[in-house]
Amino acid sequence: MTSGDRLFSLMELATFLNHQLHRIAEEVAALNEDVLLSSPERDVCEELEERFRLEPLVLDRDGITAGSVKEGFATVRQFGEELRIRQTVVTILVRFEGELDLFHMRPSTYTNSPPVAATDGDALDGGLEIEWMGPVDHDPQQVRLALDSRLDEIQRWIDWSTAQVVLFNEAATLKIAAEVQARKTRLLANRNLQEALGFPMRERHDAATYSVPIKRKKIVPKRGTASSPFQPEPALADAHYEAALEVLRNQRNALERAPGTSAKMGEEEIRNLLLIGLNSHFEGQAAGEVFNNTGKTDILIRVDDRHIFIGECKIWKGPKTIADTVDQLLGYLTWRDTKAALLLFIRSGAPGDVMAKAVARFREHPNYKRDGRHSTDERHDFVFHANGDASREIKMAFLPFHLPKDPQGS
Repeated sequence: MTSGDRLFSLMELATFLNHQLHRIAEEVAALNEDVLLSSPERDVCEELEERFRLEPLVLDRDGITAGSVKEGFATVRQFGEELRIRQTVVTILVRFEGELDLFHMRPSTYTNSPPVAATDGDALDGGLEIEWMGPVDHDPQQVRLALDSRLDEIQRWIDWSTAQVVLFNEAATLKIAAEVQARKTRLLANRNLQEALGFPMRERHDAATYSVPIKRKKIVPKRGTASSPFQPEPALADAHYEAALEVLRNQRNALERAPGTSAKMGEEEIRNLLLIGLNSHFEGQAAGEVFNNTGKTDILIRVDDRHIFIGECKIWKGPKTIADTVDQLLGYLTWRDTKAALLLFIRSGAPGDVMAKAVARFREHPNYKRDGRHSTDERHDFVFHANGDASREIKMAFLPFHLPKDPQGS
């Protein structure tokens, strides 16, 4: 594009964005079945979001640089003749971030006089070149005002473009999640149909998960048949995981509201009280033990001698408490979509300060992937990957208990 080309004029931005939304379904449909079934859904969505997300244009008006002032000529007609008038040419380079192509697309809101600038060329490299041409006896202040006016007009068009891009990014995120979930559901239904038909199938390896359902809430692992086309791994369903955490949260609140009682309780007494509360809501069958304690601090659900839910009770003794406990949990939990909870007893210090330090240490762990759904003073969720396998995710809830110890107690 040469100096003086009109911006935002080659195609309609709305047309391009609609085309991109339609492409999402095609991209999801093209994903390999085994990869989709064996990868964490959030990872698949994030990869697609990264591919489709558009970065809005942002001008760096604080980093403007000017080129050398040069001589130029303007051609005018006077009394039927063309005359060349000597002019002064001032050129500035404005860096920008975002998608270069957005400078070529007309937003839905626009005027009939798009701004003029140059956006490519070896000398521009990530910049927008704006040129001013005027009389030789120019006034520097007037030149500056003219250039600022041009920049303001470009910014107005960028704002119109950005409004559409932001809405597109939000719509793309929702569409990606819906398409991935829908296709994953269809694939699992197809695999189950293959199994129900009863015909021998070629052996394949798929890492889908299925849930350990809860009744009163009874925990019972589902079992695949010998002819199952893939081997799903036991996991605690999200609804039951949330139910267990809700029980723990309610017990935490009750303990915090009775400081005179909780202050006199030792670690094991608090843990055993939590176990009693959990087991009053959940029960198991022969296939697996429900909530019990092994060693000194574990609260767990176990299926086939594997832990699919671990709750670790720890007293805060500094940031190293978090690092050590996360390592401990990750050592236990190696099955896909396994759930965990770290119950932190804050017996001294300001709870807000302790929680801030704890959350920071969670995020510093090398297996940390992202924050989870909850992020409040009552509960903070994290997603980690299993040791040695970034595709195997472990959900970990952090529940702080503010239980100051009775200074007169034992």
